[in-house]
Amino acid sequence: MKIIVWLWNPWLEYNSTRHNIGFLFLDYLKEIWNFEDFKDSKFKAIISEWNYKWEKCILVKPMTYMNLSWESLISVINFYKLDFKEDIIVIYDDISMDFGKMKFRVKWSAGWHNGIKSITSSLWSDEFKRIKIGVWLDSKYDVSDWVLSKFTKNELQELKEDIFSQALELLEEKIIS
Repeated sequence: MKIIVWLWNPWLEYNSTRHNIGFLFLDYLKEIWNFEDFKDSKFKAIISEWNYKWEKCILVKPMTYMNLSWESLISVINFYKLDFKEDIIVIYDDISMDFGKMKFRVKWSAGWHNGIKSITSSLWSDEFKRIKIGVWLDSKYDVSDWVLSKFTKNELQELKEDIFSQALELLEEKIIS
């Protein structure tokens, strides 16, 4: 079983922001994978179950602010008695990478990302699978202003037409690896 977690801020004012690129990617996946609608859970998250080939996946959207993502993830890991080093994949934005670039890593520092910091401190480890999608930082902006700014129309189009299909390939490769 795999747990796939999208880090995001779940309130309307954060829709289509750079910090919520994982949520936008999830909308794309719903169209492709056609998984069930998300349902409330006891994990401070909404979840959906889906099967990829022979692997059962629990799709998790924490219903907390980004920096409290650990609350949902730890609850899910404990409930299903999973090994976080093997069984979770976290998807999130990264300002240090060019827009649309992606990286997969098993061990990586949290850097500036408060959602990842919350997870690494609660797990007492930075050894878990993650896919980072670049949102680039425009040096004219403060970090929080930039990640909470909305994508341009052209950026949204590029995400939907190209970048998310690449992220999907990477995710599918890592689900069963």
